[in-house]
Amino acid sequence: MYTLDSYDIAILRELQRDTAISLDILSAKVSLSRNACWRRVQLLESAGVILRRVALLDPKKLDAGLMAFIQVRAAKHSTDWARDFRLAVASLPEIIGAYRTSGDVDYVLQARVPDVAAYDLVYQRLINKVDMNDVSASFVMEEIKATTEIPLIYTKA
Repeated sequence: MYTLDSYDIAILRELQRDTAISLDILSAKVSLSRNACWRRVQLLESAGVILRRVALLDPKKLDAGLMAFIQVRAAKHSTDWARDFRLAVASLPEIIGAYRTSGDVDYVLQARVPDVAAYDLVYQRLINKVDMNDVSASFVMEEIKATTEIPLIYTKA
């Protein structure tokens, strides 16, 4: 396990906000030399703390402005069913998040689509791939907070 220090946490905080930040600016923000900062970023990547660097896109500008949260109750609780469900979910690019949960609902899926009609097509494709006991969806009316930043307040440094 890689042990983080305050410099690593500062680097992670800045990279979560803007992964395209130049190394010169990053090193100045975290009070390290350019070379020391670069080495730490490389270590964070090789240790698997930084999984990958991505661009965040505006879903509205890409005709995927409607977000749906889909609640699924499994038809069976078996290894085969779970495998088939995972494969079905992986095959649908509109599903951008999938989570097995505790409580009354077995899975929560997050999907991005242009509108309710497009959601219905995703729903039809999903139910044709795997048998489910119940499927329901909630559509996001207002996005109050959405971030990809992992809270770093729990990290010991």
